[in-house]
Amino acid sequence: MSKILRAASVFSLAITTVAALSVTDASFALEATDETPESEIFVDPAVLEAEQANQTIMFAEPKEIVAEIPQEVLDADKIANSEAANFTNSGATSLRQLVSQQSVGGSLDAEMECLAGTVYFESKSESLKGQLAVARVVLARVASSRFPNSICGVVYQRRQFSFIRGGKMPRINKGHQQWRNAVAIAKIAVNDGWKSEVEGALFFHARYVSPRWRLKRMARIENHIFYR
Repeated sequence: MSKILRAASVFSLAITTVAALSVTDASFALEATDETPESEIFVDPAVLEAEQANQTIMFAEPKEIVAEIPQEVLDADKIANSEAANFTNSGATSLRQLVSQQSVGGSLDAEMECLAGTVYFESKSESLKGQLAVARVVLARVASSRFPNSICGVVYQRRQFSFIRGGKMPRINKGHQQWRNAVAIAKIAVNDGWKSEVEGALFFHARYVSPRWRLKRMARIENHIFYR
């Protein structure tokens, strides 16, 4: 009986030893799996795509780009902005009506003084459309690279306007209706409030002179002939 029990104990011990060795082999297999080279690891493309979709993409910090604005554009904007608040166009149906809507009291800045002065001396005896045409010639010159880039620069350019003498503008009777009309026309011209018949003209002369210019004639408005 003791031999039988001893044999059973030996058999039981053998089974326990085999089971322990099996567990040890399983643990070793798991550790070996953790150390498998990356080149042998299979990644499901669908999983990889999902992970990449959740990643945060970092962009470089945007840099401010400052464009250099030509001086003539700045000058034109300054003139327009200074007069825009005083310009009125409440559905005028004629140039005369638009002139009557303008506020002409108070002082003018230097540029507007030069423009209104040119309208006054060159065309105060002309119709309103003739005065507007003169004002638009001055502004067309300001916009052209062939002339100075400011109103006063254009007006005081040597040998361009006959009323400028000794580099000065004659005294103006600012209490006269002709001056008030000239101021109103200057404001309308600066703000493109009314289209002139000779838009783009750069030159004009009185009809009683013949300078024999080799220029493109645009139109005659009363006592002045305009050219491009």
